[in-house]
Amino acid sequence: MDFLLTTKQDATAAKRFFRNTLNARNSSTPSVINADKHKAYPPAFTTLQQDKALPQSTELQQNKYLNNVTKQDHRFLQRLIKPGLGFKSFQTARRTIKGYEAMHILRNGQVICVSKGDVQTQLSFMAQVLGVAA
Repeated sequence: MDFLLTTKQDATAAKRFFRNTLNARNSSTPSVINADKHKAYPPAFTTLQQDKALPQSTELQQNKYLNNVTKQDHRFLQRLIKPGLGFKSFQTARRTIKGYEAMHILRNGQVICVSKGDVQTQLSFMAQVLGVAA
């Protein structure tokens, strides 16, 4: 039995995905859509532009390894979560993972007022955010 989708099915699925994303309550009209290099995206994108669901000024940028960047950035999370053997509740998981991500962002120097290698500034910044004495 062949589980691969045909090109027509792929294009239909891509159009449906784009439409669902564009019709979401929290989305606005994008100027650029980033996607991987799947062959179904360009025809679906063109069809949406012809149907006026997307403006002609919207661009489709395809990058083969676009999803890998996100996976690489979250690899540190996986290393921290797995030894914990899971969480007791969703709220605990959400709060803990947010804390892990905040510390990772701080260590990577992605906070404007804090340099990447400046541990003292990182400590005082976290003390300020948490409202504790450094």
